[in-house]
Amino acid sequence: MDTLCLCNGYADGRYVLPPLPYDVAALEPLLDAETVLLHHTRHHAAYVDGANAAAAMMRQVALGELPEKAASVAAEHLAFHLAGHMLHTLYWGNLCPTPGQQPCGSLADAINTAFGSYDGFSRVFRAAAAGVQGSGWAILAKDAMSHRLVVLAAHRHQDALLPRMRPLLVCDVWEHAYYLRYHNNRAGYIDAFMNQICWHSVAKRFNHNEENNHACCK
Repeated sequence: MDTLCLCNGYADGRYVLPPLPYDVAALEPLLDAETVLLHHTRHHAAYVDGANAAAAMMRQVALGELPEKAASVAAEHLAFHLAGHMLHTLYWGNLCPTPGQQPCGSLADAINTAFGSYDGFSRVFRAAAAGVQGSGWAILAKDAMSHRLVVLAAHRHQDALLPRMRPLLVCDVWEHAYYLRYHNNRAGYIDAFMNQICWHSVAKRFNHNEENNHACCK
């Protein structure tokens, strides 16, 4: 994952909960204020706390204050909680209070190349999000090997940390993301999510990645 949008998730040597980029009620009708507040201040915050605790445990092992066998526990916990923190930070940033946008410019061109059309992308992304068994994420990512956009499904946060995959758009399909409003109607939540994507934010991530790729090739 690149640092764009993630830099406000770490400060003064600790992971921190970044503020929402809008009011808690701004995502109506997609999400109600209570869902957003609980999701942000309870669930996302718990991943921040977990990442800090795991990082502290790993440092204690390095200093000899904990036995070496604790390192494997710390590493597993850090992978889970830090990935959850990163993905949630991206999630809030790729939602927009103004519904009805669609991608344009170079991002739209990349979507058309990979999926044939925006409708083709939407069909694939919706199906991936709906098909995640239990909890997880649907992710539109840039594959650095093929230089094409791909859609991924992840069952755990850390499953999204694939080598050289750069998430551009993420949809949280853990039940806490939508259950108060949609109950068990995940498809209804996904439909609303697709209409409220901040494609300007997604395009900034995409273009940032493109610039970095060109810089690396020089």
